[in-house]
Amino acid sequence: MPEQSSNQDSQLILRRRLPSFVIRQVVVALGIRLVVMVFLLPEQLEPQRDHWHFGYEAGRIARSIVEERGFSSPLFADTGPTAWMTPVYPYLVAGVFKIFGVYTKTSAIVLLSLNALMSAVVCVLVFLIARASFGERVAKWSGWAWAFCPYGIYFPVERIWETWLATLLLCVLFLMTLRLGEAENADGNRTGKWILFGAGWGVAALTSPALVSVLPFLAVWIIYRRHKGGQRWLAGNAVAVAAFLVVVSPWFIRNYEVFHQFIPFRDGMGLVLRLGTKGASDYWGPYELGPWHNDAEWNEFQRLGELGYMEHKKEQAVEFIRANPGWYAWTTLRRVVFWWTGYWSLDREYLKQEPLDPPNVFFCTALTVLAVLGFWKALRADFGGAVPYALVLFSFPLIYYITSPEVYYRRPIDPFFVILAVVGVVHRRWLVAGD
Repeated sequence: MPEQSSNQDSQLILRRRLPSFVIRQVVVALGIRLVVMVFLLPEQLEPQRDHWHFGYEAGRIARSIVEERGFSSPLFADTGPTAWMTPVYPYLVAGVFKIFGVYTKTSAIVLLSLNALMSAVVCVLVFLIARASFGERVAKWSGWAWAFCPYGIYFPVERIWETWLATLLLCVLFLMTLRLGEAENADGNRTGKWILFGAGWGVAALTSPALVSVLPFLAVWIIYRRHKGGQRWLAGNAVAVAAFLVVVSPWFIRNYEVFHQFIPFRDGMGLVLRLGTKGASDYWGPYELGPWHNDAEWNEFQRLGELGYMEHKKEQAVEFIRANPGWYAWTTLRRVVFWWTGYWSLDREYLKQEPLDPPNVFFCTALTVLAVLGFWKALRADFGGAVPYALVLFSFPLIYYITSPEVYYRRPIDPFFVILAVVGVVHRRWLVAGD
């Protein structure tokens, strides 16, 4: 009997080995992204506003780090220590700057190539996630769908930002969630797995705090699944929470020591809330309300300091919402529609700013419709494992509904849209977990 069990385990390992076509998916995806990068690279090298387009706030903070001014000055002058961003990505950019030079062409190539690589590696995670939920065939087509997904091709090489590291981390953590939620999975009883899970979420939070929005929902799902399966869950989750706090606490402590108040991740909530209160809503990005393109706002930032400025923006936002509740509710609804469809306006002046919106609205809406269809098919096929997808897709954008949208904000959850969209178009008989 032990020999038979060992043989079964060996067969399971062989069956679950990563197929060779997944490597081809990564290579093809990376090649496509690098080719597109060649055409978009000049955008990063524009010298206007002291190379502002090169990494924006992340680039500015990275330059300050390299110049030994610390984690500071996210905008256009030396304004001192900052909590505008969390530390992981700016330090990554700073490492590249240290080796290849500040705002150099080589640094741009390296950073965009890293983005492209991270987006390409997501093919592997898409395959593993889809296989765990819907079987081998769906997983294979999901990996190829991600390799050729326009969003996964264009955006990684168009902007130097944290988005693609955040996407990669969210996919890794989602896969861990699925495995910890399997009642029969022995990994859920290993302390090391829970430590890794909690620490991973800590790194994700210090990369892109928006990712934390899905953590409570996925944690509750794990607890429910393990409790339902008669498995231990309390100790593991306690260990994960402890690991999470160990990872994020140094950043909290740094912020308290520097600013003398508790700032858990970033200090910008007042500003992003203010961006959601533009009286005229002819465009989805009201950036004139912030210090990027408005001299009066920039002067106010310098005069009040970062924390004072953010506090004032919060006061302005709250005052505006109280005075205009109807407008705010309607615009929030428009932001919801924008998130799920890409549609904001078909006004002629708007389309001059966003000439590619019509095809994008078509693609974004089609992807959403197929993803919803795929989720519905998965539920009808009695896959309780489909629930985590809904938790991610519906919890992640909540903060953006009440603040302001951006085309980049949806990108970290695009892989889940792609997987569910594939489920939406495949034959139902393919939905056999572990086929």
